[in-house]
Amino acid sequence: MGQGMDAHPLRKAGHRRIAAWAGAATLLLLPAMAMQVTDEVAWGLADFILFGAMLVAALGSYELATRMSGGSRYRAAAGLALATAFLLVWMNLAVGIIGAEDHPANLMFGAVLAVGIIGVLWARSRPLMMAWALVATALAQALGGTIALAAGWGDQPSAIMGLTALFVALWLGSAWLFRQSAQE
Repeated sequence: MGQGMDAHPLRKAGHRRIAAWAGAATLLLLPAMAMQVTDEVAWGLADFILFGAMLVAALGSYELATRMSGGSRYRAAAGLALATAFLLVWMNLAVGIIGAEDHPANLMFGAVLAVGIIGVLWARSRPLMMAWALVATALAQALGGTIALAAGWGDQPSAIMGLTALFVALWLGSAWLFRQSAQE
């Protein structure tokens, strides 16, 4: 008693789901709107299909992850990890982290995602184990950036260092949130 209907956890979850899917639809529409005002954005049907599939995969994975735990830190950790993975894939496909998007060295960041996916499967949604999986993913990201710099790949070493640091920080941020979730 005393609580309104909007305070019910299932209703809040429903509102979050609607907001997330509406946000994804908006993201999918942004390139189409940009194409109306500039020639700098030139997406084809395949680009929209790929981007839409990435959004569905990310949000579907988030929904699955949040059903494993109702804790806010767990949801935040899962959301950050999935957003980081999404950004890594999107950047690699759009412009590439090392040189252009077609530079073969960018393929090694697929190994970063493989480390993360294998780690998540190993962790079986247990927050502390998820934290370790994300630490391993951060280490794989750092290794990828280090290899790229040591090999002299790409024409902007400072950009590779900055992006590597950004992704490592995001992976570690997710690991920290999972660790906090384990203590809830």
